[in-house]
Amino acid sequence: MQTKAFGKVRNFLWPIHGYEHKKLLPMLALFFLISFIYNLLRCMKVTLVVTPEGSGAEVIPFLKVWAVLPGAVLLTYVYTKLANRLSREQVFYTMIVLFLGFFTLFLLVLYPNREALELTQLANFLQKGLPEGFKGLISVIRLWPLSLFYVLSELWSAVVLSMLFWGFANEVTTIDEAKRFYAIFALGANFSGIFSGQSAQLLTMQEYNPRLPFGTAAWEQTLDLQLGVVLFLGLIIVFLFRWVNRSLVKYSPSPLLNRIAEEPKTQRLSLKECFSYLLTSRYMVYIAVLVVAYNIVYNLSDVLWTDQIKQRYPNASDFNAYINEIASITGVFATLSGFILSGNVIRQYGWTITAMITPVIWLVTSIGFFGCMLFENNYAISDILYALFNLPLASLILMFGSAQICLGRAAKYTVFDETKEIAFIPLPKEEQRKGKAVIDGIASRFGKSGGSLIIQVLLIICGDLMATIPFIAIIFLVVIGLWMVAVKKLGKLVTKSIDKQEFKQEQQTERTEEVMTMSATTPSSALPFS
Repeated sequence: MQTKAFGKVRNFLWPIHGYEHKKLLPMLALFFLISFIYNLLRCMKVTLVVTPEGSGAEVIPFLKVWAVLPGAVLLTYVYTKLANRLSREQVFYTMIVLFLGFFTLFLLVLYPNREALELTQLANFLQKGLPEGFKGLISVIRLWPLSLFYVLSELWSAVVLSMLFWGFANEVTTIDEAKRFYAIFALGANFSGIFSGQSAQLLTMQEYNPRLPFGTAAWEQTLDLQLGVVLFLGLIIVFLFRWVNRSLVKYSPSPLLNRIAEEPKTQRLSLKECFSYLLTSRYMVYIAVLVVAYNIVYNLSDVLWTDQIKQRYPNASDFNAYINEIASITGVFATLSGFILSGNVIRQYGWTITAMITPVIWLVTSIGFFGCMLFENNYAISDILYALFNLPLASLILMFGSAQICLGRAAKYTVFDETKEIAFIPLPKEEQRKGKAVIDGIASRFGKSGGSLIIQVLLIICGDLMATIPFIAIIFLVVIGLWMVAVKKLGKLVTKSIDKQEFKQEQQTERTEEVMTMSATTPSSALPFS
């Protein structure tokens, strides 16, 4: 392994060879900027759909099932069609421009005219005929411009971060490099959470500033400033990716990179072929279970946590400021776990133990969050918890919920993403593309939509979000159990595949060294073409 060449401290902090910096640093910058935008959009999208009058956290499950999931399927279909006709670089530009174009339209047209565009009459008609549990769906329809923004912001992660960046990274990175590079990429994403959260705080207008030439209220000015940053960084991403492809891929001395730059287009991809491959590959099914399980668990917890924030911070600016602060804290936790866990754990303890960290964290943190909500109306338990923590139960619930989201996201950005991406690498390039298109484009959305569909059904039955908590807690535990089983089974397959590929690489390296040794010891006149 190459990492043996490093000293103990450098192997822990920065296991990168000098000649690898030209490859690592631009990719790290690209990942940082994409993650920075993702964090900004995530906080904006939730604030926009949850804080308007008559709306709340119950809008999120309906959005993810009836808007985000169809949008994910549509964009995945567009992605596969573009991948068949265009180069990887051209697909990247096309998808980025699509997103930036919509955000520009939202900034200049949709949001300033949102009240005129709202489907108020249709929403009022549906409200009279539908049960109370459909309140979230009615808000989705009434606030359709904001709902559309939520959908495109949600898909930034699946399309740009997962399909475009990780697809590119997996193609140009070897297994040995991935074990060292991907942990550093995770640190870049973690730092982006810290900086995006703090940047959003700086851009938050607590009061309306008449000197600014845009916006009619403090929150609108905040939104305009944050969206302006998104568009500016989006353009930088386009230029940086172009530079990476020109200097890193096409002119790199690496045989792997040159082969990727020069290889012809692979056979045509179709969505049907991608699903067929998923259904016939036990390896890929286990990866899908991991992704679906994480997204179900996260979304069940996230909706309940968002509802707690709305109760505490009903104002849009305050709500946005709080979740951005949580984003910064998450970045701190993720950075620390990146130094302590990522890369080092997988090198020392293997894939399975590293992949098991994330479900264990969600399991442990759920005890405080769900436990406090389940006993919210039990005054004896409330008094005991107040004596222990010196906080009212409502504040305690929000604290435990925020801790769960922070630690759960931190694990996702580090060990979960790292182990998931490494699981793809032993696969042939064509199977990587098919698998990632389905796993990142569809399976993750099915997971999120699955969690949302569960909450929708419970809302329709129970009529109120708080009444669904006992049922959500049981489902939460069952899904985590299935997640752990999938990790154990996939770990055996991943280890076997990686060992086989590393053996082939070692053989190739040995043959290369033998040839170089012979060349060094053989007179030049004896060499062919001398």
